[in-house]
Amino acid sequence: MFTRPDDTAGIPLAKAAALPFWRRPVTLLFVMAAAMPVAFATWSALLNNFVIEVAGFDGSDIGWLHTVREIPGFLAIGVIALLLFLREQVLGLVALFMLGAATAVTAWFPAMGGILTITMLSSIGFHYFETVNQSLQMQWLDKRRAPQMLGWIMAAGSAATLLAYLLIVLTWKRYDLSYNFVYLASGGFTALVALFCYFAYPRFAAPHPQHRHMVLRRRYWLYYAQQFMAGARRQIFVVFAGFMMVERFGFSVDQVTALFMINLVANIIFAPLIGRLVGVFGERMALVIEYSGLTLVFLAYGGIYWFGWGVVVAAVLYVIDNLFFALSLSLKTYFQKIADPQDIAPTAAVAFTINHIAAVFLPAALGYVWLVAPAAVFLLAAAMAMVSVGLACLVPRHPVPGHETILTRPRAVLAE
Repeated sequence: MFTRPDDTAGIPLAKAAALPFWRRPVTLLFVMAAAMPVAFATWSALLNNFVIEVAGFDGSDIGWLHTVREIPGFLAIGVIALLLFLREQVLGLVALFMLGAATAVTAWFPAMGGILTITMLSSIGFHYFETVNQSLQMQWLDKRRAPQMLGWIMAAGSAATLLAYLLIVLTWKRYDLSYNFVYLASGGFTALVALFCYFAYPRFAAPHPQHRHMVLRRRYWLYYAQQFMAGARRQIFVVFAGFMMVERFGFSVDQVTALFMINLVANIIFAPLIGRLVGVFGERMALVIEYSGLTLVFLAYGGIYWFGWGVVVAAVLYVIDNLFFALSLSLKTYFQKIADPQDIAPTAAVAFTINHIAAVFLPAALGYVWLVAPAAVFLLAAAMAMVSVGLACLVPRHPVPGHETILTRPRAVLAE
């Protein structure tokens, strides 16, 4: 007979502190944060070279690939239905395993159809894992320490990925590695870690049982709007900034990976500091700085085509761009502060879907624009970032339930 998973079954978070350190909930968050990007980031680092060298992709093809990749993100709301059958923690680990397994066999499908199919499967794992992982972070981390802890978790993921990239840079040419070997190694590692976490960690019970139906609340409108703009803007960076480095400047696999490594070192150093600064100065300041900086970076990307700036400028912009995105952790803590505790899991799924609305059509559409005017793609991204600045200015200095925007006033609110 079908029974819904019991949110109260398992070890309560309050009692988890008695467990050995390596078996605690926060440790599990760190382990998953380190395992996921080994597969996903390695796939990303090799992707542009793989599809250009093996499948002969052009700008339109890469746009369609990323459109397919983002469909599962648009359907992330399906997580709510799966939570009727699986606990969040279990669903997250199943999705992590799926990401690793699909990444491992990527090179087995070098044609357009095969690449799109395996990309869809790995994307289901990635997006469903990220949806559940963000929910668990907001449920398991204390609000007062969440910004700093999220910074450290981000740094842990960057450190694990840095090690993987370092191995690629040192061994790709020296040992004439194949795409198949690297994908098998990175994806297999992530899949094995997911299996380890499934069997090694107990099931943890959050103090607030989560709703298992779709939640759309009017008072979360600013969070929804920010998610929509963040998804649209992020797609342009993910799809076209890296593609530009290969298509325009001829970067090889080890050069692309080296650029990613610089990003990772910057994240390891600055992500914990960013988390602390968000805790001190608040989400509004962090979001305004992020979006203002991204506006300037995207305009500068356009300058590469308008003024013929060289590879050094492009590489520096790429690193700065990635660093600004580290400030996006403030969007998580903003929602954590305004949300009803029972809304976190279903709203994480809804937010992921909203985040990917533009991602479903934008890469394919802009792929055709890219063929004619690459600078116009980055100009559009700059305009999106400017809209995001305006939305960020509506975030209160001290957001709480009932005071989600500066346009609302709760019955009792902290002094501005």
